[in-house]
Amino acid sequence: MSEIRSLSALEILDSRGRPTLLATCQLAGGAVGRASVPSGASTGAAEALELRDGDRQRHDGLGCLKAVSNIKREINDAVSNRKFDAQADFDQYVIALDGSENKARLGANAILAVSLAFCRAQAAQRRLPLYAHLAQISGASPRLPLPMINLFSGGAHAGSQIAIQDVQIVLRAAQSISRALEITADVFRAAVKFMRDRYNMRLLTADEGGLAPPFASSEAMLEAAVEAIELAGYRPGIDVALTVDVAASQFYVDGRYQIDGASLDRERMISKLESWRGAYPIISLEDGLDEADWRGWKGLHKRLGANTMILGDDLLCTNPSRIARAIDASAANSLLLKVNQIGSLTEALAALRLARGAGWKVVVSARSGETEDDWLADLAVGWAGEYIKVGSITQSERLAKYNRLLYLEQMEDLSPGG
Repeated sequence: MSEIRSLSALEILDSRGRPTLLATCQLAGGAVGRASVPSGASTGAAEALELRDGDRQRHDGLGCLKAVSNIKREINDAVSNRKFDAQADFDQYVIALDGSENKARLGANAILAVSLAFCRAQAAQRRLPLYAHLAQISGASPRLPLPMINLFSGGAHAGSQIAIQDVQIVLRAAQSISRALEITADVFRAAVKFMRDRYNMRLLTADEGGLAPPFASSEAMLEAAVEAIELAGYRPGIDVALTVDVAASQFYVDGRYQIDGASLDRERMISKLESWRGAYPIISLEDGLDEADWRGWKGLHKRLGANTMILGDDLLCTNPSRIARAIDASAANSLLLKVNQIGSLTEALAALRLARGAGWKVVVSARSGETEDDWLADLAVGWAGEYIKVGSITQSERLAKYNRLLYLEQMEDLSPGG
């Protein structure tokens, strides 16, 4: 049981220079936990609602001072000197205090910030590493996830110079985190050389650090990824595979998919994805169709789900009710878990358990607007995600998570797979 002495918060900046929150939770026994929350660029319609100030004279309306005030005043007043048995008790109390369907009153950013800060404070009180505390909450056996690491980016992360959002690389075998990052660095350097030689351009990167040359088509982006793997001395599909964040909702207009100069109906879009899967070493397709195209998702899963991760992000929004619908409809087989989509650790854990119960794989994901906080790495380890999706290897807010995984690998004697 933990008694809260106080909650506080301040407005900080994320990796895109936009405001976000840092919350602090102090327990009566002296333990302190702090956590900052991320924000997405490609967001699903069913996500919990971040509270922004709307004052165009300050941060173009994106300020978070209202959310900060909600933590320092209403939430703090409600929980100070109150005892909570566990994380779920705290989260459920604050969610009930908000009282809205999508956390719009107090703000999902405020609720998640205090949820994470309370979790860190409890871990400190118990003198446990955060990942070990999270593992006990979830009942999972800790393990290191395999990184899905951005190589090329388009879509909302790179000014939409190409329709699809990201092409990532992932090791096929469960090697160490240190080896995965070493191979990724090799492939990234080869991709930089390819970009310079082919496009005669300097290093340009997107929100999550992916390279962003002006590819002529999605296929050109995929071909460049394969070429970079080969230039680095590795075997595509054997040593290194590809994962693709299609983010199809971004180019779905009036019932059709506007991609690479073509206007495709549902069946032709599925056929396009199937052709990519046959031509390139792709093991995962994320958001291959629009978030509301449930019929299409069912068809995509039927066509490709036997040998491909059909990964739901905007479709699912880490929302248990949407995950349950997808399970019933056989519309996906993998969950992209983003805690800020649902707004609390307890609800994210419910989403995880639903996915696990259906035999799905889980990819724990960062957002395009991140901070240097590394709690996501502990979450991925403590909740035993098969994969972690953070971004590239060139930006500090991404490296904070990778470096935390390196620390856990070496100092806590953890490895991929357990």
